[in-house]
Amino acid sequence: MLKSITTKQAPQPIGPYSQAIKYGKMVFVSGQIPIEINSNNIKGDIEHQTTITLKHIKTIIEHSGLKIKDIIKTTIFLTDINQLETVNKVYKNFFIINETTTFPARSCVQVSSLPNNAKIEIEVIAMNN
Repeated sequence: MLKSITTKQAPQPIGPYSQAIKYGKMVFVSGQIPIEINSNNIKGDIEHQTTITLKHIKTIIEHSGLKIKDIIKTTIFLTDINQLETVNKVYKNFFIINETTTFPARSCVQVSSLPNNAKIEIEVIAMNN
């Protein structure tokens, strides 16, 4: 059975889609961009935008009843692939739980543009073991 996951602690969809869908033990989180909840704006450099985007993902995942460690696949969309090193630093710190952390599978692609002139968008798939 499909269940829509929605929380006001993450940006509301800007189109006809759900923040996330839970299907059995799996959660599919729609692409998140770094919209600031209080101002509804996007600001800052790629490090700040990556941090905000991952914060939204954490909020949605936890609202679905899962944890960061349950994320098994991520897809990152960047408007400038040359910023990947900075993204990787923030991303690594987000996922490190302990010295035996297993990182999710990942794809990363450069795109020409993203909604609201964001520099990054990230989508994830998580699964409850």
